[in-house]
Amino acid sequence: MKLKSKLFKAAIVAAAFSPALQLQADEGMWMLNSISPKSMAVMKQLGLQMSESDLYNPDGTSLKDAVVSFGGFCSGVIVSPDGLVFTNHHCGFGNIQALSTPESDYLKNGFVADTRDKELPAPGLFVDILQKTEEVTDRINQSMETIYATTTRKQRRKLGAEWKTKLLEQKIDSICSVIEEEYTKGDKTLRALVSSYYTRNAWYVSVYKHYEDVRLVFAPPQSLGKFGGETDNWMWPRQTCDFSVFRIYTDQNNQPAEYHADNRPMQAERYAKVSLNGFGLGDYCMTLGFPGSTNRYLSSYGIEERVNSINMARINVRGVKQDVWKKWMESDPAINLMYASKYASSSNYWKNSIGMNKAIDDLDVIEEKQELEEKIKEWINSNPENRKRFGKLFKNLEKAYDKREGDFHALNFMRETFLSGSDIFGIANTLAAKAITTNEQRLTFINDALDKKYKDFSADVDREATAALLKHYAESVDKKYLPAFYKTIQKDFNGDYTAFTNDLFDRSALASPKAMEMDAESLKNDPAIIYFNQFKELYQKLSKNTEEQSLAIRANEKLLCQAILEMEANQPHYSDANSTLRLSYGIVADYTNEGVHQNYFTTSQSLLDKIAQSDKIADYEMEPSITNLLKQGDFGPYIDQRTGEMQLCFLTNNDITGGNSGSPMFNSKGELIGLAFDGNWDAMSSDISFTQDLTRCIGVDIRYVLYVIDRWGKAANLIQEINAGK
Repeated sequence: MKLKSKLFKAAIVAAAFSPALQLQADEGMWMLNSISPKSMAVMKQLGLQMSESDLYNPDGTSLKDAVVSFGGFCSGVIVSPDGLVFTNHHCGFGNIQALSTPESDYLKNGFVADTRDKELPAPGLFVDILQKTEEVTDRINQSMETIYATTTRKQRRKLGAEWKTKLLEQKIDSICSVIEEEYTKGDKTLRALVSSYYTRNAWYVSVYKHYEDVRLVFAPPQSLGKFGGETDNWMWPRQTCDFSVFRIYTDQNNQPAEYHADNRPMQAERYAKVSLNGFGLGDYCMTLGFPGSTNRYLSSYGIEERVNSINMARINVRGVKQDVWKKWMESDPAINLMYASKYASSSNYWKNSIGMNKAIDDLDVIEEKQELEEKIKEWINSNPENRKRFGKLFKNLEKAYDKREGDFHALNFMRETFLSGSDIFGIANTLAAKAITTNEQRLTFINDALDKKYKDFSADVDREATAALLKHYAESVDKKYLPAFYKTIQKDFNGDYTAFTNDLFDRSALASPKAMEMDAESLKNDPAIIYFNQFKELYQKLSKNTEEQSLAIRANEKLLCQAILEMEANQPHYSDANSTLRLSYGIVADYTNEGVHQNYFTTSQSLLDKIAQSDKIADYEMEPSITNLLKQGDFGPYIDQRTGEMQLCFLTNNDITGGNSGSPMFNSKGELIGLAFDGNWDAMSSDISFTQDLTRCIGVDIRYVLYVIDRWGKAANLIQEINAGK
């Protein structure tokens, strides 16, 4: 028996009748195009005052049309008829940095465009707006069944035990490309993307309007937009005013277009009304956004591997790199600006991995997963049909994970060290690709990537970081996982990693942007390229060694998800996040952990209290003009009428992960009350296991955002355009 797409529909619809849904109404990243009437009823019980078509209407305008995928890595919301977009400060961080110079440091000092002609184009930035989502599972399954049926026994033997999984991976891109082309029909303003759901048990195509002319409008100073830095990242309570403002521009026909001086602000089909009415404990709240990746169907074996290999490599290697970067950044303002975005990006999931490993241990996530797996085993053994389809599932998973353990561990340390750790090796990787590329479009893409790499590259900083990383890698893996040039380090430099690295940087042309002008033959003989190729040879060998196990893991993790969905067909099941538009619904909520109660909002006084500690904690330093404003206490219409406080950030029990950053937080009427920007440290395992009592979404109160725009930025033009509370 094969799992057809109708099974998922049945499971989701049946879930709406289950009492469990109401108990877990705040868990889940739900697809807008498949919300059942009963699920809508639960949301209405929680307070929602909108219909299903108000949320998602592919044939007309709905709330989904106000939500944007921001740059493909964050979310955002349109808040005015003229295409004004709110997102997080950390989402716009890289673009703000790219537009900054030592003379005009918008990252540090903030940016305000008081007229539209001063709004700054952000090269490379785009936003996508979902038009519709449709299921294509049956079509893809039928295409693959045809391929399977025409595969000979000889071909199957050559492909190996997991021949079906291997064929799927070989053919799926071309199948999806045909579908995507059909949905865009040659319209260059559209982008279609087929994505897998439920661990490749289902497939949907999403069609987006793609906008490439996006301009910076407003950014708070970094001390406010990133207040608390790494000290407060993933923590509660928070006072970070994590927002930035951009605008979408179009051609004269209101259609997406590349940047042109004559482009005009987008005339939005739908935008979110901004509310000044606030909220209280227990009030309905929903987020719409583009969460990146969760793994809640992952086996206990996969979770253990995540902890011991993926997360451990990220924690250890990035810690070494960031220590070097931080030292240089604190000593040189120019380097601080140069490395600010890279450091923020690196440290974000460095700390996330630390928190995830801690939460997995503290909350017994692996043990809970093992208990579920025991129930699945009982269900499998309950009848012959289940045993036939799933009988070898857990045996095969355990065997595959065990067999690839050592190689996979080394591969993760390799990626973190050589591909995303040392900049000169990362540059070598890109230049090596350029040396063998003849396609002009591909060359343009590579050159753009190199421009960005060199823009944020200091040879002095990377020289020190590379030496530290090479030493750390050797101390972290077995000797058999050392690239060939480690013999050179021992033989010619007596194991002195600093001396080896100095020699590398002194002799390599890659330490300068002039390397982009080198011909293929010169690149081939550059020591950085030579050493990188030695790493690459070993990396590819290990990747090939683990290929069979990786295929088996993907095939059996897919089976595991299928088994869960069938066993729990009368319970709610949402697919893991995959960067497609999802809705999460819940309420404004506080929580208690280890006897400590956490209130659901923070106040201006709590921010002043932290600023007072800035002599001891550098992350609490604040732009003086902001501090002076707060001390004046004149918060006008932005103060909360219930509490009489200026509320800054707040908690809900909405589901959140990476990619949700910038997601609009709506009240029961679909009015904007905040922007989601973080999860809480107590439940950092939530990407793998949602913990009902502890998992919280942290958002910045939209009134705090407007207060900063109004009182600090003095941007009356934007306040009038947003028309908040009117």
